[in-house]
Amino acid sequence: MNSRTSSTAGRTVVTGIGVVAPNGIGSDAFWKATQSGDSVLDRVTRQGCEHLPLRVAGEVRGFDPGSLVEERFLVQTDRFSHYALAAADLALEDARLGRADYEDDPYSVGVVTAAGSGGGEFGQRELQRLWGQGPRHVGPYQSIAWFYAASTGQISIRRGFKGPCGVVCGDEAGGLDAFAHAARAIRQGSRAMLAGATEAPLAPYSVVCQLGYEGLSTEEDPERAYRPFTEKACGFVPAEGGAMFVVEDEATAGRRGATVRAVLAGHAATFTGPARWEESGEGLAHAIRGALREAGCAPEEVDVVFADALGTPEADAAEARAISDALGGHGRRVPVTAPKTGTGRAYCAAGTLDAAAAVLALEHGVVPPTPNVFDVCHDLNVVTGGARAVELRTALVLSRGRMGSNSALVIRKGPEYPG
Repeated sequence: MNSRTSSTAGRTVVTGIGVVAPNGIGSDAFWKATQSGDSVLDRVTRQGCEHLPLRVAGEVRGFDPGSLVEERFLVQTDRFSHYALAAADLALEDARLGRADYEDDPYSVGVVTAAGSGGGEFGQRELQRLWGQGPRHVGPYQSIAWFYAASTGQISIRRGFKGPCGVVCGDEAGGLDAFAHAARAIRQGSRAMLAGATEAPLAPYSVVCQLGYEGLSTEEDPERAYRPFTEKACGFVPAEGGAMFVVEDEATAGRRGATVRAVLAGHAATFTGPARWEESGEGLAHAIRGALREAGCAPEEVDVVFADALGTPEADAAEARAISDALGGHGRRVPVTAPKTGTGRAYCAAGTLDAAAAVLALEHGVVPPTPNVFDVCHDLNVVTGGARAVELRTALVLSRGRMGSNSALVIRKGPEYPG
């Protein structure tokens, strides 16, 4: 993402995608379910959560960390890092980026992730040991496993990446902001960056913390629990999982024969304060304009919008206004989708899962539907029911945080997928 996006040289591109999501592990399984509009929202089954008011969530099922990550890394990390380590492996495999590509200069590859909840499950277990059995029963990894930066650190250690590494603590919008940090590192000379976010907010301690969140849905029916942009909107359903991406300079990717899956064309972010949804509309519109400006993209060039879709009347109205204000009349015509209504809203990882869906939508020329949503009450062209075949070249991905962060990302179709 830079001012040179009109030429091939200097463009920041995606060459690998790794997904661990409630509706599928791996980008192929994820896309098949997303395109079909499958809803996997269901009753919370995580041990210790049964008696809590949160009834419905998007759980990652069938995930065996032991088959994907070495034991020595598993014992040091929380579930959110297990997801990140697995997604990073999938992204690197997809990009065909191996140690031979950077062993001459391990300082040329780095990692940037975002996280909101951190390692709540690991932290709860160790604190229970502290109070129940005493300090001698607390493991040494408690000091690091819960921390927001744990995934970045463990990925870089495991893979031998010694380049710029960091973590974005930017509220739920941090998942999209991670792409901007990765792009900046690429502009400053890094060969490649792993960027993304994963979350695991379904441990009892984490769920109890979320119960105070404005907009958390406590509806018991999975089909009714998360219906943004409708008169029956009652909040959002939380989810776990996330996505990681290999991001490179296009020329560098070309020299090693990598397939360019998409171009990260523009990004912008704003801050409007916690739960000020009236102001968030203005802030999100400003972010959209900034992202389009950086991408050199006119509003009418946007072919699909992946909405933030918080699921409360005030927040949905603010987002609808932002899309209309930033895109003008085109904002009422452009297809808008929120696949997360079928998987849940994975906090920082929600934006990265939307980004993965956006890249795949551009490749396949299909706008995935918004599961469980009917009778839209806002002036938006929300795709419901089934997928919509559309010629796609540019996607706009939106994300907001409950504390006031707003982020917009423009993604262009890669040259390897000319349509």
